[in-house]
Amino acid sequence: MIPIQNIYYMLSYAFQVLNPKGYKQVSVEEFDNVSDMLASILSKGVSVQIKRGVGRGYLERTEPLCSPRGRFELSESIKTNSLYKKNLVCSYDAFSENIYINRIIKSTMELLLRSDISKSRKKELRRLLVFFSEVETLDINNINWNMHYNRNNRAYEMLVSICYMIIKGLLQSTSLGSKRMMEFLDEQQMHHLYEKFIFEYYRKHFPQISVSSSEIKWAIDDGELYMLPIMKTDIMLTYHDKVLIIDAKYYSRNTQVRFDRHKIHSHNLYQIFTYVKNQSYHLKSTSFDVSGMLLYAQTDDEIQPNNTYMMSGNKISVKTLDLNCDFSEISSQLNSIVSDHFNIVTQ
Repeated sequence: MIPIQNIYYMLSYAFQVLNPKGYKQVSVEEFDNVSDMLASILSKGVSVQIKRGVGRGYLERTEPLCSPRGRFELSESIKTNSLYKKNLVCSYDAFSENIYINRIIKSTMELLLRSDISKSRKKELRRLLVFFSEVETLDINNINWNMHYNRNNRAYEMLVSICYMIIKGLLQSTSLGSKRMMEFLDEQQMHHLYEKFIFEYYRKHFPQISVSSSEIKWAIDDGELYMLPIMKTDIMLTYHDKVLIIDAKYYSRNTQVRFDRHKIHSHNLYQIFTYVKNQSYHLKSTSFDVSGMLLYAQTDDEIQPNNTYMMSGNKISVKTLDLNCDFSEISSQLNSIVSDHFNIVTQ
């Protein structure tokens, strides 16, 4: 189980809403309860999005107009007696802020206003709601969460994830008073958050390192790429002549058990090995040293993977990251990965 405060830090990094002092400054912020914490994250994320610009899209609108626009709806004009009022019912595409994603966000902020959060948090949410004045709300019990993201709305993905957590009640306080994740939290969402958190952590704290989510080209001899899948890395760290490809994994079980023997997930190992060997092929004319790492979120299992292998000239590591500890220790674990691979002194 991950302490709720650590979820807050992870979300803060993923949303890129930390100030220059990072999580240490965030940690001084106090919350009345879980809703208050989530309201803080959401308000920070929405503020960032507003600075980028509230998303818009084309929506079909049908209404009576005195000046024809778009498609003329004759039957509707007759049915509503619009012609007698010298109007025509027209259907047209309007570039609007009233897109579905914005409606989810507004509905979530209004839900938080009715919850038990601090006055200062409510004040901040009301300030942000001004920017959504042209946006309608949704029935929170019937929201379609199957969103499709592209380059135009990718920035909204984490915001919608937070809205999902808030509305579905995926966060709660235990009977002991310590705030932790509920067991039914969607593993896929946590995987995405885990990956994004690690990526943004390294990008923020190690500006001297190139941090990317790069595409690796296949080492093809004849140029035939038909039907080959795209190789997209989670995290690629490059510093001087060294490259570390990290594949972040968040599973309920980070090993597979067969005949009472724990083994690394075979498809994960095949994947990172393929990444490393193909990247090495493309850098073979240089002095770059390419390594790979499977970085699992640590589970409650007694046996945890912690191994390093030399495979055909490349180092492949399988490690775990303990998220059930003080965040300073999580930071230390991530820093040690960099110091071990790139010989960078960390504080």
